[in-house]
Amino acid sequence: QVQLVESGGGLVQAGGSLRLSCAASGSIFRITAMGWSRQAPGKQRELVAGILNDGSTNYSDSVKGRFTISRDNAKNLMYLQMNNLKPEDTAVYYCYAFAPSRDWGQGTQVTVSS
Repeated sequence: QVQLVESGGGLVQAGGSLRLSCAASGSIFRITAMGWSRQAPGKQRELVAGILNDGSTNYSDSVKGRFTISRDNAKNLMYLQMNNLKPEDTAVYYCYAFAPSRDWGQGTQVTVSS
């Protein structure tokens, strides 16, 4: 099992940027993939971005070109750089890791004002 803790959420104006961090601990060696998901009020959880151990990445169409996912394996950290934020990006953002089943963090709130 992997423990995950997100940080970096907050309130930002539309067009602004935020960087989320996810710190992993526990059975790090079991991780095969990590990623970010988000859930807006009244909506289902949506996958945002994923990154495999080989560094390959994928993004949802809604964030492609604006968000960048990355990992610092030496520090057991994963990041989500979010640029050109829009009000519709407002949600609780969760990091997850497959190790091998999926573990979730507790989430961090991102609010984008118009």
